[in-house]
Amino acid sequence: MRVIAGTARRIQLKTVPGMDTRPTTDRIKETLFNILQPELYSAHFLDLFSGSGAIGIEALSRGCRMAVFVESGREAAACIQDNLKRTNLSEHGILLKKDVFAALEQLEKEEKCFDIIFMDPPYNMDHEKRVLNRLRGSVLLNDETLIVVEASLETDFSYIEDLGYRIIREKSYKTNKHIFLKTN
Repeated sequence: MRVIAGTARRIQLKTVPGMDTRPTTDRIKETLFNILQPELYSAHFLDLFSGSGAIGIEALSRGCRMAVFVESGREAAACIQDNLKRTNLSEHGILLKKDVFAALEQLEKEEKCFDIIFMDPPYNMDHEKRVLNRLRGSVLLNDETLIVVEASLETDFSYIEDLGYRIIREKSYKTNKHIFLKTN
């Protein structure tokens, strides 16, 4: 796994050993960032369920001003720190080694606001629904915040409008999909 474009282009990233994380393939990551590219310059990026940090690091490499990585797994958090050092992006990345909901609470208290929120939670456990519900009306979002959810192909998003969001784009791959959301 590597950084595809930007200041850290071609740098190999460390991955978390074992089956607890599912690194996004380079091909899917490239497609995702081709879609996100116009939104990235100087953006504040929140990477929830960060795993190795590859998505947030790609965002930083391509021009985001800062990225916050949220990861509760000890090995994964160490992997993120190592990858930030490898790519010389440490000064633009903040790692919160805690549960996603505790991190959201901390970020709200700090009155942070993000331009892009990306989440890749464990599949088929409804974590994305719980996070989207938690983000409703949060100071972490503004009217222009783009939320991207990576999920399994069978994940149901029929509840989105009830939570106050609208799907602006959906991109399906062989094994998963990205849902792009904005607030109503």
